[in-house]
Amino acid sequence: AMAVTMDELCDAMFDLVKSTHGKKNLKPMDVTKAMIDQFGDDVDKRMCKKALRELIDSGRCQYKYAGGSYVTLPPEE
Repeated sequence: AMAVTMDELCDAMFDLVKSTHGKKNLKPMDVTKAMIDQFGDDVDKRMCKKALRELIDSGRCQYKYAGGSYVTLPPEE
């Protein structure tokens, strides 16, 4: 069994995006690297890609395009 669940990975990604929101634009690769730094061998790029897709599909995060794609929070209603 993996030490990190998909839910935990999604939450950790969300927290990272939320904590840098308005300060720094994170590319998907930045998010992935940060998760590998945080969880080490418990996660890999494929798992991170899947977690990112889950965050985007669920609407918790969205992609913003500005000379590249960035992961950001959806605009406040």
